[in-house]
Amino acid sequence: MNPSPEEIRIGLIGFGTVGQGVGQYLQERADALTRAAGRRLVLGGVAVRDLSRRRTVDLPPGLLTADPWKLVRDPGLPLLCELAGGTEDPRAWTAEALRLGKTVVTANKALLCDHGEELFALAHEHGGRILFEASVAGGIPVIEVLRDSLAANRVERILGILNGTSNYILTRMEQDGLSFGEVLESARANGFVEADESLDLDGWDAAHKTVLLAWLTQGRWVSTGSMTVEGIRRVRLDDLRYAREMGYRIKLIGAVERVGTAGRLALSVRPSLVPLDTLLADVDGVFNAVRIDADLAGPLDLIGRGAGQDPTASAVLADLVAAARQWESSTPLPVHLAPPDPPELAAPAEQEHAAYLRLTVVDRSGVLSEVAGSLSRAGISIASVLQREHGGHDRATLVLLTHRCTQAALDEAVRALAADESVGDDFLVCPILD
Repeated sequence: MNPSPEEIRIGLIGFGTVGQGVGQYLQERADALTRAAGRRLVLGGVAVRDLSRRRTVDLPPGLLTADPWKLVRDPGLPLLCELAGGTEDPRAWTAEALRLGKTVVTANKALLCDHGEELFALAHEHGGRILFEASVAGGIPVIEVLRDSLAANRVERILGILNGTSNYILTRMEQDGLSFGEVLESARANGFVEADESLDLDGWDAAHKTVLLAWLTQGRWVSTGSMTVEGIRRVRLDDLRYAREMGYRIKLIGAVERVGTAGRLALSVRPSLVPLDTLLADVDGVFNAVRIDADLAGPLDLIGRGAGQDPTASAVLADLVAAARQWESSTPLPVHLAPPDPPELAAPAEQEHAAYLRLTVVDRSGVLSEVAGSLSRAGISIASVLQREHGGHDRATLVLLTHRCTQAALDEAVRALAADESVGDDFLVCPILD
């Protein structure tokens, strides 16, 4: 599909917060984008749900339509930008555009997580392309770094603060001494929380992004059902204080790791203890961060705004520029750093780390011995113990740090503790990052 030598016309589906940012800067920064792209990037149509809705960005007359398929199937719009959200309709639009040989730019991490394998196969079959910088970590150019700058590297591990809302909540709890519920209400009032709150609070948004990072660096699609996904609802203000006392901060971390002598692949999203002397520990508020451990380049830390109109629009515009530069190239953009033989998934017995456990227990003699016994029977040794008073007179809080153990052993111990009548159901288990 060949555009004119002077311009590329874009069909934009979705004109919400990010879509309006893209539309605004395509117009306001047209000259700069033309210099970067080598062609003028021009909006050729914008699909919206409600034509009567008032918007903050003015568009030339006649661009708006309520029919996304009109843009998908228009041969004069070789570049489709999907910013509508959801998965089923975007899946259909994207698949059809790729069958027509178009290039699709998207910020839709859920779409790619659920249907990426199918969509990239369609792109390969029909000569289409998918660019998705905005789908991971907002304005941080992590995909470009992984795809281009680290092309000669083998990536052993990625650790990411990938959800700005959860990071904002943990930061406000720690810095302002507020409970999870209090900060959640503030986050809702500021519009930081998705309509589907489980995406932010239960780790699913970060999980979608972690899946994409795994595919980019390891060449394997992993379903979210095959990885550990835990959110921040169990994190209490006391946990943040205990962690700080021990030299850590708690962050929601998406991890992609090669583990064990066989180098198998482990993915997870969960609250984790991060050492205070690392850059990840200093990333606060709505900021995101990605740490990449590459064998040639060494450790790299990328930090920036992970969401919002301008950072996400910046990433979308970068993909539009990259697409424009590729029109006359016979060499398509590489989509990942896939090794020839993607690694198998690691079993829990192959995954090792130290752990933090905060337990609420009956305040009587012998309980600590019972807890230690459950851990010992699972093959876990205790590195340190704190005991603190609990709100109730007959309860106490135990905080334990373990030595390195397997995830399988930790799962066994947690099952035993959960079944112990002396241990309440208000507990938290976190890996400790080394």
